[in-house]
This record gives sequence, structure tokens and C-alpha cells, in this order.
Amino acid sequence: MGVALNGGSAVRTCSAAAIAFAAGWLLSGGDPNDRPRLGDTGLPKNCRAIVQANVDAYRAKTYPPDAIMASLERNCGAGGYSWGR
Repeated sequence: MGVALNGGSAVRTCSAAAIAFAAGWLLSGGDPNDRPRLGDTGLPKNCRAIVQANVDAYRAKTYPPDAIMASLERNCGAGGYSWGR
């Protein structure tokens, strides 16, 4: 139950796919949430920064849990405003 390599074509196909994926990743600018980003006003701009700000607010009891969850959903939920910023 093995894969027959027809003259190495499967290996070449996998290598080409890996190279295409890597090139696409590099040209796309990478992950917009790779690090927390803040706007000019100092407010969180991307999901990574928003999540951390909400965790900090929860621990400091600055906002009630319902408000924190609403912020996470509004900004970083499935249709969130801050994806890709």
C-alpha cells in the first residue's frame, strides 16, 4: 500500500507546491497578527493587541466579562473588524 513514484514526478510536484506556498507567504506580507500593533492613538489595532488588552482589562476588573467578550467578538470574531490589520 505504497505510493508509486513515477520517475520522481510526485516528489517534484510536492517540491513545486512547497516552493509556491513559501513564495506566496513571503509576497503576502506574512501574518498581520504576528505581533501586537497599536494605532496612532495607542489603542490596539490588530487582534493580537486587542486580545491582550482585553485580558489585561479582565484581570484588572476594568470591564465586566460581558463587555470584554463583546469587544472580542466585535473586533476579532468571525466577522471581526480587526482581522488583517
